[in-house]
Amino acid sequence: MGKAPLSIAIITKNEEENIRSCLQSIAFARQIVVVDSGSADGTLQIAAEFGCDIYKESWLGFGPQKQLAIDKCREQWILVIDADERIPQETADAIRAVISNPGMKEAGFSFPRKNFFQGRWIKHAGWWPDRIIRLFRKESGRMTEAAVHEAVEVDGIVGALDVPIEHFTESRLSKILQKIDRYSSLGAQEAFKEGKRSSTGSAFLRAFFTFFQDYFLRRGFLDGMPGLTLAVTDSVNKFFKYAKLSELTRINHGGN
Repeated sequence: MGKAPLSIAIITKNEEENIRSCLQSIAFARQIVVVDSGSADGTLQIAAEFGCDIYKESWLGFGPQKQLAIDKCREQWILVIDADERIPQETADAIRAVISNPGMKEAGFSFPRKNFFQGRWIKHAGWWPDRIIRLFRKESGRMTEAAVHEAVEVDGIVGALDVPIEHFTESRLSKILQKIDRYSSLGAQEAFKEGKRSSTGSAFLRAFFTFFQDYFLRRGFLDGMPGLTLAVTDSVNKFFKYAKLSELTRINHGGN
């Protein structure tokens, strides 16, 4: 069928375990841009095998880093994905169809995202359909500047495709704890810049409510032990985000 007139933007750092499967799933695209922020494993060698356009840049934060990758794209349509995500064949076919339609009025498209954790498709606690905007016309879309929880913003009509992006989220608890430490720090710094304040007590209450909401109100218990683990880790992340915000408040306002 030939390559689709599509650019794909990916950011990486030490993604050797994920990047090959990701690139195999998007080999239908005419251009794949990889912006790497210091991989010390085989990430870039694998990217080179697939003929990716590779750029090395210092870390700027999730939003700015992905925007940098978008700026390197040359096709009219751009798809943003992460190294631990996959594009199934049905989704690739749907993308080909919409970007080749000359009468297409939409400036972008959203997808449901199938999140897999510890070998299980997570269907509750807000993890499905987890709809996200990822495909857009180059002149119409860009990333938010958020350091964490970044998103694509589109100026124009956004259509909704019913084919999924698959996301194989980190399942090893040791890696999850490292991720919680990083994301909670970024989240606390962002909240502090926005003028938000917290205390250790309110951090605990937020964490308790997060667990109750994920596991009971959003029926995370239906996802078995993976659902319990996710509810716990989500609440732990919430606690440390706001506990760190409390710490930032004390440090910057001379408290004890």
